Amino acid sequence: MHKILVFAAYGWLTLAGSLHFVIDVVSQYARGKRAPGPEATLFYGLNTGYALGQMMFGLLGLLVAWQALNVMGQWPAVSLSLTAAACWLIFGFVFIEYWEPKLTVIVFVLLIVAAAITAQKGAHT
Repeated sequence: MHKILVFAAYGWLTLAGSLHFVIDVVSQYARGKRAPGPEATLFYGLNTGYALGQMMFGLLGLLVAWQALNVMGQWPAVSLSLTAAACWLIFGFVFIEYWEPKLTVIVFVLLIVAAAITAQKGAHT
């Protein structure tokens, strides 16, 4: 169960970051939804950084899980993941006005916590 939850958590984060980038950056740029200017630059820059950060962290998590799954149940990996999620939530509440990116991070947190619990449970049996 731990393996499934770890891969689900980081796979979810990678997928969510990819979709966020495609929907909020590429799609809006291609349709010309924002007039050129400082506001558009800020919007595209913030959303690009947010989405690509999630994608890269998710891909890194998948790579580590694929190579050394036992590391993903230890406290450094769990605390690093929860710290990254806290940063994304803070960033989302401060700079992003819609709720979907916050929800994707909350799902990631729930999956990481569940994976950490199953790793600890499996270590004691």
